[in-house]
Amino acid sequence: MANPKVVIIGAGIVGTSLADEMTARGWADITVLDRGPLFRTGGSTSHAPGLVFQTNPSKTMTEFARYTTEKFGALDHSDGRAFDPVGGLEVATTPDRWRDLHRKAGWAQSWGIEGRLLDASECAALFPLLDIDQVIGGFHTPADGLANALNAAAAQARAATSRGARFLPNQEVLGIAESGGRVVGVRTADGVLAADIVVCAAGFWGAELARKVGLVVPLVPMAHQYAKTGPLAALADRSRAASLPILRHQDQDLYFREHGDRMGIGYYGHAPMPVDMSTLESATAGEAMPSMLPFTEADFAPAWRESMTLLPALGDSKPEEGFNGIFSFTPDGFSIMGEHRDLAGFWVAEAVWVTHSAGVAKATAEWIIDGAPGTDVHECDLYRFEDVARSGEFIMQTSSQAFVEVYDIIHPHQYRTALRGLRTSPFYGRQQELGAFFFEGGGWERPAWYEINAALAQRLRDDGLPFPVRDEWSSKFWSPIAVAEAHWTRERVAMFDMTPLTRYEVAGPGALELLQRLTTNNLDKSVGSVTYALLLDETGGIRSDLTVARLGPQRFQVGANGPLDFDWFSRHLPTDGSVLLRDITGGTCCIGVWGPNARDLVQPLCSDDLSHQSFKYFRALHTHLGAIPVTMLRVSYVGELGWEIYATAEYGNALWDLLWAAGAAHEVIAAGRIAFNSLRVEKGYRSWGTDMTAEHLPAAAGLDFAVRMTKPDFIGKSALEQAAPPGKLLRSIVFESPSAIVLGKEPVYLDGSCAGYVTSAGYSATLGRCIAYAWLPAAVDVGDTVEVDYLGSRYPATVHTEPVVDPEMSRIKR
Repeated sequence: MANPKVVIIGAGIVGTSLADEMTARGWADITVLDRGPLFRTGGSTSHAPGLVFQTNPSKTMTEFARYTTEKFGALDHSDGRAFDPVGGLEVATTPDRWRDLHRKAGWAQSWGIEGRLLDASECAALFPLLDIDQVIGGFHTPADGLANALNAAAAQARAATSRGARFLPNQEVLGIAESGGRVVGVRTADGVLAADIVVCAAGFWGAELARKVGLVVPLVPMAHQYAKTGPLAALADRSRAASLPILRHQDQDLYFREHGDRMGIGYYGHAPMPVDMSTLESATAGEAMPSMLPFTEADFAPAWRESMTLLPALGDSKPEEGFNGIFSFTPDGFSIMGEHRDLAGFWVAEAVWVTHSAGVAKATAEWIIDGAPGTDVHECDLYRFEDVARSGEFIMQTSSQAFVEVYDIIHPHQYRTALRGLRTSPFYGRQQELGAFFFEGGGWERPAWYEINAALAQRLRDDGLPFPVRDEWSSKFWSPIAVAEAHWTRERVAMFDMTPLTRYEVAGPGALELLQRLTTNNLDKSVGSVTYALLLDETGGIRSDLTVARLGPQRFQVGANGPLDFDWFSRHLPTDGSVLLRDITGGTCCIGVWGPNARDLVQPLCSDDLSHQSFKYFRALHTHLGAIPVTMLRVSYVGELGWEIYATAEYGNALWDLLWAAGAAHEVIAAGRIAFNSLRVEKGYRSWGTDMTAEHLPAAAGLDFAVRMTKPDFIGKSALEQAAPPGKLLRSIVFESPSAIVLGKEPVYLDGSCAGYVTSAGYSATLGRCIAYAWLPAAVDVGDTVEVDYLGSRYPATVHTEPVVDPEMSRIKR
């Protein structure tokens, strides 16, 4: 699009950052509107405390924060700095928090953030107001600091204006003008402002505005307490507004920053205070700061007590002013970015805190202008949510829970407790009878292990099977039963509930052409073929991986990863109606039957020949098991003989019971997700979103076997043709010690320096040791030794060929 007209709604920190990023890339016809004055507009930016802590469990959010610190640190403003790199200090007052700080130190190393763990005396030296007796230790990140959001907004707006952008205050957006499925303008009281692209960066107002164009933006405006003390003797005669590091006391949901000779205190320990936007709009009409609600002193009383305990110098003062400031919270804590699927040109960049603002703006500008962001943004994508997560009740409950947990210690396998049981397979009742412990994913209840197998675990232990000794942290949401389930799958046979695997039907005369254009592999094969393929973006990055079964000349079943894949397919459907795309997940069910005894279990139930010669690996068959019509795919994510067996949902209970009864003679068990994960890691099978994302090319992820460069064309092909050899590769590593356990995101060291990070891991019942994937420099070779840091301890591991278990694939192809 040549010289497009862009309107950005919102002149807060996101809108101004975006205008700067877009004009820096050569787009000059940009107008930024705001309902308030410039640049203290009355939104969250106007009162944001400005703490920028870069370290985050998400690599993406860390990259956003790092870019924000770098960019803001280089900005100039006549009223002072836009960013003050005073550093950040998180303190631990409990053993659990001290362990968590070790985990954060690992994330910092993994993502390239400078940081160091300190003892209590070192913490007090950095922040003399601390009561050293309250502190066990701390984590110091010297590049973190304080952003002056208003100065940063004004400085970026000035830069954008110098390149042609304009900023219009006091412009209430009344609606979006559209024509033919595209935005054509923004409607204000002064008329329609023409636009080819509209970006909603309206902060907590954004969800209401998006609703006017039929778009759900899952965020909840939430009030959060912030107070300032009176003058403190300990902070008198300060030459700078802030010199102490920003301080977080997450054990009590508190953070602190200087304001000259006063201390600012933020508090997340109160009950969630969701804001009704319709009430807010009417109650604050005409107010300069509608985002600042009256301070509720009673809610702050516990915060003040705990603040004085940690910082006794506060006892000479009291909270002299405060407010309840409105911020946006989302169900999963991530920002929301992307283009409206049904209204081309309408984009959102919402639920963005100052911490990540410049990074989000940069990625949004790249996405709009270049076609893909330079940072993987799948965690922030507007269309990442399942339908259930887009309901008002779900958004409210989960966003409120996100507020409660904002400073909590969250285990990577910890799942929400509210709104459970919303999506269950037809086998759910049978799984409950077997004592399933359920994880949750995409709204689905997914068995992690089955308590009925505890006796099997004890039996195997008595027979000499080694079981790992795990520490308290890695033992959470885990059971040794999962080791027994994985071992039994390799030795006998197991049934896995694969129903939550997302699957689509792609059908019609244009189905093959569409799939050939979207995927990397050749799908023009015979009916009954099954093909593993990748979805790439325009830069060649891996958007997803798929298993595609050709069930008819014009009908395909696609095993996908989630809503983002449906969004990608939908955006590329031909306009002539020649392709029908349906999500068939909820109307179908699937049982994976895998193990050496799988054929002995299933063959007596089927009149078709299931031998290896007649039903080869990566083939599909429509048949019957007993009286039940099924589609069987000879694929195996666990690396054993067997099938994914699909049926429509009404046959679910009957299918489970049929296989369970037939399996009794073959010692079948039900096995859960933890065993499933460990088995797939043994076999070198990747998990998209964990092991690889859009920031990785297929060759780097070890998936170039799924790319057919001989195809005439597919999305991402031209980028692959021009790609340089990858600098890092995804490798399997095997730990030397049976006691070494990692969970993912730990830093990996080579010759004493951090060289990469772990993506996913699993304890191998076959080897009796933990296996992990890690991104490592391409120069690292098989047989090289690395070290992985787990909560401050280093464990040696060896880079291994893949797959680690059964490299000849003899167990699958028999």
